[in-house]
Parts: sequence; structure tokens; C-alpha cells
Amino acid sequence: METEKNSVTVKKKARLKVPHTYTLIFIIIILAGLASYVIPAGEFDRVEDESGRMLVVDGSYHSIEQDPVSFFDLFTSIPLGLEKGAQIIFYIFLVSGVFGIIRTTGAIEAGVYKGVRSLEGREKLLIPLSMLIFSIGGFSMGMAEETIIFVPIGIAIARAMGFDAVTGTAMITLGAASGFFGGMLNPFTVGVAQSLAEVPLFSGIGFRFVVYIFVLAFAIWYVSRYANKVKRNPENSVIYDIEQKEKRTVGLAEFPELTGRHKLVFIAMIFGLAFNIYGVFKWGWFLTELTASFLIMGIVSGIVGGLKLGRIFDSFIDGAKAVTFGALIVGFARAITVVLEEGKIIDSLVFMAASGIGHLPQALNVVGMFFTQSILNLFISSGSGQAAATMPIMVPITDILGLERQLAVLAFQYGDSVTNSIIPTSSALMGYLAIAGIPYERWVKFIWKLILGWALIACIALMAAVALGIS
Repeated sequence: METEKNSVTVKKKARLKVPHTYTLIFIIIILAGLASYVIPAGEFDRVEDESGRMLVVDGSYHSIEQDPVSFFDLFTSIPLGLEKGAQIIFYIFLVSGVFGIIRTTGAIEAGVYKGVRSLEGREKLLIPLSMLIFSIGGFSMGMAEETIIFVPIGIAIARAMGFDAVTGTAMITLGAASGFFGGMLNPFTVGVAQSLAEVPLFSGIGFRFVVYIFVLAFAIWYVSRYANKVKRNPENSVIYDIEQKEKRTVGLAEFPELTGRHKLVFIAMIFGLAFNIYGVFKWGWFLTELTASFLIMGIVSGIVGGLKLGRIFDSFIDGAKAVTFGALIVGFARAITVVLEEGKIIDSLVFMAASGIGHLPQALNVVGMFFTQSILNLFISSGSGQAAATMPIMVPITDILGLERQLAVLAFQYGDSVTNSIIPTSSALMGYLAIAGIPYERWVKFIWKLILGWALIACIALMAAVALGIS
């Protein structure tokens, strides 16, 4: 009888699923179309500044003739959204293809395996250095789902040193998450958001680096503190009962040894990323030039990594396939903006939002944007997709409130990052928890205080950015 009750409970829980991301976006497109019949149409005057950006003129909002969106226009908005987002969409596909080539060489797996294994017997250095290594992947290439394959290494070594699977999982995934939070060179979040906000690519890198240090340091302290408590008394583990049953070593032999070719791949990557940074800040590169540079880096990495040309492009296609969900969602998200623009109500929404918060201190406005983005991240977990959906509204609000557009990017970036390690709609989170055998509710028990700490750091950072006038 008890078994039957449990079965019913499981079935009920299984039905309580968050709708598919594309379903949610399509619903929003329909709601945007319906809103064009209800919300009064209006627009702001816009002027071009010295850098070529179109800025909203505060106080220029005026009503215009209503022009609601037709049923058929709701569907034409999707190809139009894909068209408007084409540069970003192909940028995501091509850059992900390049990282697919690099992953196929085995250099990343071998390098991480070598680095983490070399720390065996040095418990005090294991967690900080592991998290530092993975944070570099987080801020340079947006490492998220990629951490899944490294979790078994972390768990095996953590258990060998007297820690638990939560420690092993955390030192891999939260390291990458810290770097993702910092986002200094992340092409998929900061790069996309800054291109939509029409601010120089990877501008504000110094400020982001300082925030990244605080985020990473707090995460290292948090994970180390937990790990030491578990080592002193295994019963302090949030998965103590599971650890008692699970004593196996997880797949260390499956990872390749670091070779000379792998080292050449790392050299190619370092030079490629350095060249990108130089191009952005010295020559004013944008997405097209960055994509070309990434392609060169990927092909060179494949060649020095010992891949034949056919294998290089097979790997490229595999890498691009892996981000189809996230790349195409940019176009679907842009369709929302298309509907709001064609219905002549996007400026009306901006005007209402700005009027509602305009009397608040600027710092609180930016913090409010951060919490809005954090909530939206539950439904649109793709960073680039969330940027495409929200930046067209957030950027004009900053113009009206006299804020720098960089602040809208920061609010999006931090809102997209903070909750990725706890929301159940994150494919990366659910993937590595499945690999680690950690129940979701146990992970939440472990991590919720870290998320609160990160949120506090984000709020302080945003208020500091307002005070410093980060642009």
C-alpha cells in the first residue's frame, strides 16, 4: 500500500514540470500580440550620439495611432526575429563549433585531469586551484554543460581525500559558475548583451574582473568550509546516507594523458584569445571579426591537435549542433521584440516602466533590473536567449533614467548567472547532479546560502557600478 502511495506521489511530481522554454516564449509572443490591442501605442524621439548609437530622448514620449498585430503577423514575427538576430545566432553557432573542435582534440579533458590529479595529497590547494582552473573556462568560453564530463574526476578525488560527492561536484561546477558570473570574455552572455546594447564588446572588463575575484573567493571559502566540516565528521555531509552506500571510484582511467599535441592546442587557444582581446580593444572588432578569429583559432587547434581536416569539420558541426537550442532561441526571443515594435507598444512599455521606477534612486533601479533578470532566468535559462528577449526593453529604460547602458548589461549578466546553480530548469545543473547521483533537494540544502551570498555581491557590485559611472 505504501509503495502505491509513493508511486502516485512520484507521478504527481513528474507532472509538475515547467513548460518547455520555447512554449513559454511562444506564449509571450501571443500575449505581446494581444497587448497591442490593449496598450496605447506610443513612441519616443531618438537621436544618434557621436558613436552612432540611437538614444531615447527623455520626455519625448507621445501617443500615435493604434496599429495592432494580426494573427498572421504573430507567425511572421518568428522568421523576422531570426533575421534580426542572424548575426548573433551565427556567431553562437560558429564559436560553439570552434569549441567543439578544441574539445575533440582531448586537450581540455587531459589538461584538467592532469591539473586536478597533480593536487592529490594537497587538500588545502585542491579546492582553490580546481575552482580557479574551471573559472577560467567559465569567463572565457562560457563553460556550463561542459563541466558535466569532469564531475566524475572531482568526485573520485574528493572521496579519496575524505570529502564527499558534493565537494567534488562543487569544486568543478561552482568554479565554472564563478567564472561565468564574472563573464569578462564570455562570448555567449556578455558578448551578446553588449552587442544588443550597442556598447563596445568586452568593455568594463576591469570592473568585471574585480567582481569576479570576490565571487570566486567567496565560492572557494564556502566549498572549502563545507569540505572541511565533512572531513572532520562525515555525518555533516548533506548526502551522508548516500555516501555510505557509494564507495566506488568513478572513471578516472577514461581521461587521456596530457601530450605535446595537447600543449600545442593550449598555446593556440591562449594566442587566439589574446588576439581577440587585442582586436577588440585596439581595432574595435565586433562580432564578425571575432567570429573569424575564433575560426582561425579552431582550425589551428585542430591541426596541431592531430585532427584531419574531415575530423576538424565533423567536430565543428557537432559543436554547433550542441547549441541549436540556445542559438535558435535568440531568434524566437527577438520575435517578441518584433511584435512589440510592429504593434507600436514597446516604447509604451518602456515609458510605463520608467515612470514607475523613475522616482527611485538609480542604484535601486539597477538592483531591480537584476532581480527581474534573475526571475526571468527561471523561464529562459539560455543566457543569449534571455539577452535577446530583455535587452531591447532594459536598454531604453537606462537611457530614460540617465544610466549607462553598461549597467543594463551588468544587471542581465548577474541576474542570468547567480541562479544558474540552483534553478531546476538549468540543463547543466540537472545534468551534473544526475551524473553525481546527488538529489536536487540535497544540493539546494548545500548551496542556498552561497546563492544568497552571490546575490548580495551582485547587488553591491551594481550599486558600486552606478556610483563609479561604469560605462
